Parts: sequence; C-alpha cells; structure tokens
Amino acid sequence: MSGSASRIWEATPLRLAERMERLGTETAFDVLARVNALKAQGKDIISFGLGEPDFETPDHIKDACKTALDENYTHYGPSQGLPELRAAIAEYYARTRGVQVGAENVVVGPGAKPMLFSAAMALISPGDEVIYPSPGYPIYESVSDWIGAVSVPARLREEREWSYDVKELETLITPRTRAIILNSPQNPTGGMLLASDMEAIARIAIERDLWVITDEVYSQITFEHPFASIASVPGMLPRVVAIDGFSKTYAMTGWRIGYTVCRADLAAHLSRIETNLHSCTAMMTQRAAYAALTGNQEPNQKMAEAFRRRASLITRLLNEIKGVRCVQPRGAFYVFPNVTEVCANLGLPTANALCDRLLLEAGVALLPRTCFGRRMEEGEYVRLSYATSDENIVEGVRRIKTLIEG
Repeated sequence: MSGSASRIWEATPLRLAERMERLGTETAFDVLARVNALKAQGKDIISFGLGEPDFETPDHIKDACKTALDENYTHYGPSQGLPELRAAIAEYYARTRGVQVGAENVVVGPGAKPMLFSAAMALISPGDEVIYPSPGYPIYESVSDWIGAVSVPARLREEREWSYDVKELETLITPRTRAIILNSPQNPTGGMLLASDMEAIARIAIERDLWVITDEVYSQITFEHPFASIASVPGMLPRVVAIDGFSKTYAMTGWRIGYTVCRADLAAHLSRIETNLHSCTAMMTQRAAYAALTGNQEPNQKMAEAFRRRASLITRLLNEIKGVRCVQPRGAFYVFPNVTEVCANLGLPTANALCDRLLLEAGVALLPRTCFGRRMEEGEYVRLSYATSDENIVEGVRRIKTLIEG
C-alpha cells in the first residue's frame, strides 16, 4: 500500500469496541515472527518456540482429503459436523475415557480454540468467575476476559510436578464461580493431572455445582502415567465440556479441526453457535479427520514415542546446565525449566531478558513465563517445545549452556 493510500485510511480515527481492550493474544506467534525475520537475514536459529509437531500429516490422511475433493465434498454441511465423523469421535471418546457418549454429544469445529470460545459463550455470563491454570495456555485467560467474565488464575506448582494443591484450588471458589478450566497434559509445563487429582477436582465441582471445561488436546502424548480425564469420574459427565482435536495427535495443526464432547442439550446450543460463526467446518477437512480416527494409528504412535524419548533427552541436558532446574514432563511436548538462578548469575532482571540474549547472541528461541497468563509463582521460567529433532535439541541446549556458563 502506498503512503498516500495509507494516510487516506488513517485519516479517520479507528474506534474499537471496549471489549477489544480485554482481548489478549498468543505471543508464541510473535516470537515466531522474530525467528523468521532473523532467518530471512541469514541467521542460524534453533527454535524451541512454537508448539507444533515437527512431523508431517500422515499420507493416508492427506489422501482422504484429496479423495474428498474429487468426490466434491466442497459444499456446506451440517453445522454440528458430518454424522460419520461425529460417530467416529464418539466411539473414540467412549473407548479412551470409558464413558458412554454418542454422535449427538459431539460438535465439530474449525480447531479446538473455537470450541473453547463457543463453550465459554454458551455457559459463562459477564461477571461470572472462571478458574484457569497458571502458568497456562494464554487463550483461557484471554477468552474469559473478552466475554466479560472474571478470570481467576489457579497456581500449578513446580514442586508438585506442575500439578495443583487441590485444597489451594478450592479456596479460589466463590459464589460467583461458574467454571473451572483444566488442561492435562499441559501447555506450557508438560505437567499432567493424575486420576487422583481428577477425582479431587470432580468432588469440588459436584459439591459446588460447577462446569469443568477440559482441554485434552495432548491426551495421546503421555509418558510414565496414563492419561486421566475428569469426564471418567462417576457423576461428572453431565457437567463436563471436553475439548480435543487433531492438531497434536495427528500433526494436523494447519488443518484447523477440533471438537467438543458434552451433554446433548448443550451440544445443540454449541451447534447453533457454529451456525452463526462458521456455518460449518470444511467438508474435505472433516473427511481427513475421519480417516485419521479410523485409519492406521502407527504414524501417530511413533510420533508420541519420539516425544517420549525427546522429553528425557532435553530434561537431562537442561539439568546439566549450571543454575537450571527442570522437572521431567509427564506429557505433551514442553519443558518449563526454572531459570531464576541463571538470571541472577547473569545479572538479568527477568526470563524475558534471558530469552532476548539467547535469541540474539546464541541463536536459540525460547518463550518466557510472561507468555502464559498472569503469574502466581515467584521465580523465573522459560518454555521449550521439543517438537524438533534430536539433533536440534542437542545443539540448541549446547548453545544455551555455552551462553549461560561462558
């Protein structure tokens, strides 16, 4: 756009709705932009930034999409999702969570984020309080604030392997509390709530008549402990909104397809929101998702095994660096090391300053704690995504160690 054309557009002040002041963002994409700009300048950058599998979507899934195009799956479809995909999701969810659900309990959408937004819009009124994990995926806080709710951070504790002190969690509940958001396995910590944690939180939800919105997109990437869903706890299913998708399990981040599993009467309302927002999710994408669920599972199982191996590798290497303390992750593909001592030794005020030095001087991209919601804890932390090759992990951590130890 020419300078004169730009001035024409900007001649009239932009007046936004008040709610836009409350809308946050996902700053991992800001770091990605910086990384790409440096790479464009010829810089050698190893990125532990964006949480995206470094594997390609399996061929049989891509082939299903191509076939769907040839078969003219290019028109509108049901807002709730293709019946055959919803049935496959229901069967998968029932099998992996041990609960009875059907196609009527499933709503398909263009990614897991829209499902979170729709659930919040359907269940939470302005002024209601929403408890969410901290540190946590920043969209939980952002969406809650944007719709006019009061977001209440609940502290995940390093000394508990990034789990809750459930008694502490319970103290956050007030008469205005409407919902608890869970994420297990977790972004950014790599922590995971165990079955005992879910049972304790379920007791609270039932006693206090709360909704639980549970983000389970990393459910198939777990290590030493089996995945536990709060939907599996007896008595919880009617008050659970479970959100999952295909991005992480099947390396389908750019396909933008996710889903919600919930009670049928709520699903009807979420479907109505989908009608208003998106009309429907792309038909050829849904056919690809159907192939993902019903086809060969070996590629995604191998991917999960690679993440398991990398989790041990990166944790061991980080803990060999002077001043770094890193909890072994239980799932997903993130580690969240404590770098408080490192910052003190280098005379840096925050993990943000450490990340800047690592990017510009060592060619390594990390995310600071401030990318993951309002902080509750003392100390400085960074997130590394090990959704990259073993070679990049070894070389990237070597660079980090060299800068820190001199």
